[in-house]
This record gives sequence, C-alpha cells and structure tokens, in this order.
Amino acid sequence: MPWLNGRLLAAAAARIDPADRGFTLGDGLFETIRVRDGAAVWLDRHLARLAEGSAALGIPARFGDAALAEACAAVIAAEAIEAGVLRLTVSRGAGPRGVLPPAAPSPTVLIAGHAGLPPQSPVALVVARGTCRNQASPLSRVKSLNYLDAVLARREAAERGADDAVMLNTAGRVAETSIANLFARIDGAWVTPPVAEGALPGIMRAEVLARLGVAERPLAVADLQQAEALLLTNALSIRAVGQLEDRALPAGVEAAIGLRRELGLPAL
Repeated sequence: MPWLNGRLLAAAAARIDPADRGFTLGDGLFETIRVRDGAAVWLDRHLARLAEGSAALGIPARFGDAALAEACAAVIAAEAIEAGVLRLTVSRGAGPRGVLPPAAPSPTVLIAGHAGLPPQSPVALVVARGTCRNQASPLSRVKSLNYLDAVLARREAAERGADDAVMLNTAGRVAETSIANLFARIDGAWVTPPVAEGALPGIMRAEVLARLGVAERPLAVADLQQAEALLLTNALSIRAVGQLEDRALPAGVEAAIGLRRELGLPAL
C-alpha cells in the first residue's frame, strides 16, 4: 500500500508517468527512514534534508511537512510495520524530452514501506577503484535519485567478495562508502571526513557528531589502514567494519556496540 501523490493505493495501481524525469533522468531525491516501534525515526530531520535538497535542485514542494508526516504514518499503519523502513521519493515529475526542466513542474511524491531491517553484522570493506565521489558537485550533498556511482562501487565490492566499498573523492581522499558515512578511531579518537570531502550529510552522522564530539578532518586510505576500528553509519544502522581489504579489525564490533549504547539506540 504505497502512498502516491496524496493517496494510499494498492501497489499494482500505483502508476508513474513514463515521462517522469525521475525515471528518465534521475531528476529527484529520496530519503530512507527507519521505522521503530511503529513510528518514523527522526522524520523532522529527514524532511528538513529533503527540503534542502529540493531547494538546491529547484524542485518545488508539492506537499508540506505535516502532510508528508501524515502520509508516512498512513503507510506504516497500512503495512503494519513495527520495525522497518520507509522510502520517500520525490521526482520533478513528468516533462518533455530534453534536459532542461519544465518551467512549472508537478513533482511526483511516493512513499513505500517495508518491514524488516538490513543486517547489523560486521562489514567486509574494500576501497573502490572504478569510481569516485565528486566532492565539488552539489549532488554530493543531496540524496539524488542518480545513485550510479554508488551502484558501481557496490558492484565492485561484490565482485571482490566484500559487502561495501569505500569511495574516494577526486583528490583520492576518503569520502564515504556506497551506502554509509564512515568513522575511524585513530590513536584513540574518532574522526570522520567532512562534508566538503564528498561525505553525504547523513542523519545518523549528525547525531554521532553532536553527541560524541567526533572530529571532522580529511582522511587518506593510509589513515584507514592504521585505524584501530572503523564504523559505518546510516539512518538504518551502525555497523562495524570487521575487515578492510586484507586487514582484520576485531575492535570494530565492540566499538559499534558501545556507540549504539552511548546514543541510546540499543535496537540498532
């Protein structure tokens, strides 16, 4: 029972226009929102980031925050989700052929719900060689529908027997992974790449920064190779890195448990 443009519909009845620019050009944004105890977690922050991204891309708001919050609750109730995920997708909507957006777009807004959460087990990580993050692009700071660099990095990780891949920026420094922000414990202190390095301003990332006083600084691959522990965070999880390339990182599991406890998020 997804919610599409103001209505709950059976999935088979939810129709996206073939000319929708989200489908034809990746012209849009999305948010992945955790559901815990039958409610959307940090929804206000997700909606704020969606609004910032929409402003950056020039996509007008079709629905206000209150209407979107009601829609999220309606999907959770319709799908009877106690613990799971919401995906909120906004595209610029249908448009004529060509790259230039229409002068008065009518955005498409879709909210879908899924019960269950991704694995919380330790991650085997490699450094992507075939693609990178463009830290100079404004798209590095929004959750764009065009996720192909991340798709390429994740495919590379799978081909190399890993669960995820570190994505470097155009200067060869660490940005994030294909689906998560990265934190490293080096000489006993936690650090993470700044947004200016190509890291997405993640919701969980902001929570960790605010509560634990993590330092933001550029990181090289050599820094990761010397780290005592590595953690990956996104809105759905805090996961330890158990292995980076050929190096085992057993301290990451304990660090992940400790971070969840410090954040008061044992369910993660």
